[in-house]
Amino acid sequence: MTPPPNDPQRADAPAPTQAQESGQSAQPATGRPDVRFRMRIIQDGTIALGPGKVSLLEAVREHGSISAAARSMNMSYRRAWLLMDELNRALESPAMVSEHGGQSGGGSMLTPVGEEIIRLYRSIETRAATVCAPEIEALVKLVKA
Repeated sequence: MTPPPNDPQRADAPAPTQAQESGQSAQPATGRPDVRFRMRIIQDGTIALGPGKVSLLEAVREHGSISAAARSMNMSYRRAWLLMDELNRALESPAMVSEHGGQSGGGSMLTPVGEEIIRLYRSIETRAATVCAPEIEALVKLVKA
């Protein structure tokens, strides 16, 4: 059974914001609603790429390991590993590679494909927000203050 779209356990769910983790409202300090795009690429009934996987790629890039990335997102190592494995299997070339143990203790790094995924995904979000700004503003005005 697939979790509902707003379920934090969903495979593509983004990491909670600091405000959400502390129990505060996810709205910016201005009281304006937080507007987010949640584009997904679905392949054979599986979310091949979505906001959660992109956030996880960014965390791996920042922390240099799946385990540290998972901790930073309040996610189990196993879940993070499964998400990255699912993403890599959906791609022609892997987005991330891992080194096992050894003297340096292993780690993970993004491939050029992983870097390109982040760049393209965030670019799409930015362009969509810019192009749709009038419609977004009209929708935000309909939301109760």
